[in-house]
Amino acid sequence: MNDILIRRLGPTDAALFDRVDPDAFDEPVRPDRVAAYLAEPNHLMVLALADGVVVGQCAAVVHRHPDKIAELYIDEVGTADAWLRQGIARRMMTEMLAWGRELGCGEAWLGTEPDNTPARELYRRFDPTKEEGFIYYQFNLGHG
Repeated sequence: MNDILIRRLGPTDAALFDRVDPDAFDEPVRPDRVAAYLAEPNHLMVLALADGVVVGQCAAVVHRHPDKIAELYIDEVGTADAWLRQGIARRMMTEMLAWGRELGCGEAWLGTEPDNTPARELYRRFDPTKEEGFIYYQFNLGHG
C-alpha cells in the first residue's frame, strides 16, 4: 500500500487539486470553485494524498453563532473507490475533528443517508453523543 499523507489545506493549496482521482469527489473539481472554497476562512478541507494524487477529501465549515459555541459542520467525506476500507476516511475525520477542536468548536455534526452502512459504521467509531434521523430540505437558488 502506498503511504497516504493526510493534509490540512490553506488558501495557497489550490495546486494540490491538479491531480485528483475522479472518484474522490462527486463531480469534477473546478479551479474557480477550489479558489473560492479555499479563500473562505471558515471553510476547512483535509485531503488524503497518495503519491501526490488526491484520493480522499473531508470538507467542513465552522459555524459561529451569537448565542452558542461554534460548531463544526462536516459537509462531506469521500474516498476514491480504489482506496476504500484502508482507514483513510477515519484518518481524515480524526484530523478534521482535531482541527475543529483547535478552532474552538464545541461540537461537530454531520449527516448521511440511513442506508449508507459504511459511513454510519465509520461515524459510530467516533463515539457520537447523538444519532437520529432527520429530514433534508433543499432549495434551488438558481445558480449552477
